[in-house]
Amino acid sequence: MEEEVLDKAVFMYLKKKGFTQTEQIFQQEQQSKNKNSSSSINATDVSLSDPDLAKQILTFSQSESIPALYHDGYSKLRSWTYSSLDLYKHELLRVLYPVFIHCFMDLIAKGHLQEARTFFNSFREDHEMMHSRDLTKLEGVLSPSHLEEMEFAHSLRQSKVNIKICQYSYELLLQYLHKTQSITMLGIINEHINFQVSPGQPSSISDDAEAFSLVGSGQDAANLINQKEIHWGLLEDSLEERLDKAGGLLSDSEKTEGDAKEGDLDENKKKSTEGGKQGGPLKKLKKDKVAGAAGKGARGEGEKASAAPRVKPELTLPTIPTDVEHSILEDLRNRVQLSNSTLPSVSFYTFINTHNGLNCSSISHDGSLVAGGFSDSSLKVWDMAKLGRMGSSMLQGENDSAPNENTLGSNGGKRSYTLYQGHSGPVYSASFSPLGDFLLSSSSDSTIRLWSTKFNANIVCYKGHNYPVWDVQFSPFGHYFASASHDRTVRIWSMDRIQPLRILAGHLSDVDCVQWHMNCNYIATGSSDKTVRLWDVQSGECIRIFIGHRSMILSLAMSPDGRYMASGDEDGTIMMWDVSNGRCVTPLVGHTSCVWSLAFSCEGSLLASGSADSTVKLWDVNTSAKMPKSEETRSGNTNRLRSLKTLPTKSTPVYALRFSRRNLLFAAGALSTNV
Repeated sequence: MEEEVLDKAVFMYLKKKGFTQTEQIFQQEQQSKNKNSSSSINATDVSLSDPDLAKQILTFSQSESIPALYHDGYSKLRSWTYSSLDLYKHELLRVLYPVFIHCFMDLIAKGHLQEARTFFNSFREDHEMMHSRDLTKLEGVLSPSHLEEMEFAHSLRQSKVNIKICQYSYELLLQYLHKTQSITMLGIINEHINFQVSPGQPSSISDDAEAFSLVGSGQDAANLINQKEIHWGLLEDSLEERLDKAGGLLSDSEKTEGDAKEGDLDENKKKSTEGGKQGGPLKKLKKDKVAGAAGKGARGEGEKASAAPRVKPELTLPTIPTDVEHSILEDLRNRVQLSNSTLPSVSFYTFINTHNGLNCSSISHDGSLVAGGFSDSSLKVWDMAKLGRMGSSMLQGENDSAPNENTLGSNGGKRSYTLYQGHSGPVYSASFSPLGDFLLSSSSDSTIRLWSTKFNANIVCYKGHNYPVWDVQFSPFGHYFASASHDRTVRIWSMDRIQPLRILAGHLSDVDCVQWHMNCNYIATGSSDKTVRLWDVQSGECIRIFIGHRSMILSLAMSPDGRYMASGDEDGTIMMWDVSNGRCVTPLVGHTSCVWSLAFSCEGSLLASGSADSTVKLWDVNTSAKMPKSEETRSGNTNRLRSLKTLPTKSTPVYALRFSRRNLLFAAGALSTNV
């Protein structure tokens, strides 16, 4: 009887897997075995002499038809993991989530819908904290057809999960699986998990953010793409480079310009220059720091710029007017040099009375203009100089009707903002040009509009996307801009053409944010598929895929030298990436909610992050980026997340951040009663 059950189990397995030739040969053997009794005796002897093999075949056969094996197998694995030694527990716990979701999807695929739902509800609480959004998506899988139709579930079943684990933890797991004969769990782990085994002791718990990644596009494909050549340096003959070359003349010209009102300016400049050359003491008077920023800042920027390689532009960049160039150079001369001991001053613009209608905010490069995009399809711009003269201390967001004049309120008096109307849906993004003379806005009506801040009028309406446009960003030199949409594409435009110059396609879900590289040759995009991609503007080719986030990416920022990129996600995690090789330098963990905005200081030493948790955090980029992980492990310092300062607001989620050219940090957000 046992032999017949074994034969039937083997036959069913071969038929299911499509091994037609083997199935025919096995069937012929069965027929000849029935005719030849001696052959039957030999087969019986074989099965009896190897009871483990017989048991495994029977167990596999039962696992194909008995859903309880999934429940029991996972339950035992879970109990064993939670009872493991604390030294290895946090690494072994990483295995539970992929096993859980694949047990659930296997049960669905086999048609055991009720048992799958029971299994899902029994263990989902274990993973609610880290993977709540994934679980919400999987909760909608109600039939085998959903596994193919839902892109998220389909990508999970087609690819493997990468898990970093030490040698000891890996051997403990294998020993448990073989000892308990957990064939079902072993099959899932073998098919869907790729272990990256490292020698030595387990990694620290703080490394968990980067030790687990659900790969939608395939890690092998990403590694292949990340080997492509990239020129991440700054443009040749940039303003910073000119300032660096003219460094010897700057101090003389600054003396004759008479920008400072204090009589002892020359003395302070000499002190600061000497301090910059000789590496003077850190503790100085506030006056010395501010007055010495010109000489010190020029040298610091020059040293940073000279370290970065020079590249040629792939786009035809617009020429900068002479008067504007002089203004920018003046700002660069007077830039305050920031560091972990010299933090920036912050100017925060608070929107009030928005009634939850504010979707986005943007600040011009000099902080003189602030724009807000609203759910009622309006775009409003505040001029800080005019606002100061009106004596208003906050940004009024209430919707005053104005049929004829942009600056007249409903009561006939002047209001504090300029109203731009033209979109037919909520405005989701706004971006000022580098000179502040133009403003871009994107909307759910799938269009992008270009506005003139000089004439307060809509100039162009760009149509190309088929779905809502989530983000739009001007290039660092203006004229060109990029848009990101629900249609999973990014489009590159120029102001003088109504059709896009490039369409960048490759993301598996919505493209939520876009950011230009400092040399304008590359564009970074963040998506709901939890990846960040870097694209070559000239060829339209994806040249980097950054994998590591666990939720949708909401914000991006490029370092001034073009070497590093920061990305913030929906869970509050920020990751610092090395653009040259596509690897994560360090995760920055501290925010408790969505990171909506990121900004590097002008010399690249600090990173500012704004979040829905109503805080602005300042991070030490130099410490985080320069210390290799191997050194940290040897020194015992596992906390690479160097947060310099947290600046809390009363109850204002931070929508936008911007460092001015002089390194003043501007921030904007809407006062919320729900925080």
